Amino acid sequence: MSFAAETCIAQHVGDRAEQQDRVALFGHPRRRGMLLAVLADGMGGHSGGALAAEQVVLRAKQNFEAYAPIDETPEQLLGSVIDEAHVVIRLTRFTSEQDPHSTAVVFLLSAGRAYWAHCGDSRLYHFRGPERVARSADHSLVGELGRKGYLDEAGMLRHPQRNVLLSCLGADHPPRIEYGKAEAPLAGDSFLLCSDGLWGYFTDAELGATVHQLPARAAAERLVDTARRRARGTGDNISLAIVKLVPPPPAARSPR
Repeated sequence: MSFAAETCIAQHVGDRAEQQDRVALFGHPRRRGMLLAVLADGMGGHSGGALAAEQVVLRAKQNFEAYAPIDETPEQLLGSVIDEAHVVIRLTRFTSEQDPHSTAVVFLLSAGRAYWAHCGDSRLYHFRGPERVARSADHSLVGELGRKGYLDEAGMLRHPQRNVLLSCLGADHPPRIEYGKAEAPLAGDSFLLCSDGLWGYFTDAELGATVHQLPARAAAERLVDTARRRARGTGDNISLAIVKLVPPPPAARSPR
């Protein structure tokens, strides 16, 4: 089934002094029907986190512009973005007094298929209608405790160490990269990339319903507004990207 993509990105500084998240959407400069979304949540002191997140977006843009499907698989493209950004972030430690780190989630829509890769606790959701089809696994302490059955979803959100990551870009160990894909996405599917400053205030059902019911921009506005209200003055940076697959517009009728 053919479809078109309706997209939106949004950010809010929350109650922090600086926006250290980065999010972007790119179309391929030479190949129609290809789209890349990238989101990074930076960490590492004043401006250090922003520097790390910026490197993720820059590497995503450069690697995507050079991407040729005949020479490289989608997984290789996505993995190269995360691996190469990790190396650059590590190198910045030698040229500054900062210790920058970042999460990363990268999403590719190409040839009617969807692919993604991530490291850290920034998430990708795949919804079909309002129902969740897939969600990336957090590389965090509470994520691991949840997978082992020690915490439920509510407990994971309340845990005092929910921000402790087990893998990220810029750390001493190579980033842990996990991949996902949707071989046959349909019109009515949607994909949400977001930092923990957003997903920490919602159930999966709430996210799916909002993205499904509203156009991409309206959904982004509602999600940000709701997260801000629920944060009650203690909110983190918020960033998100929405890619909704919608029926293609009808072909223009030729004049008689």
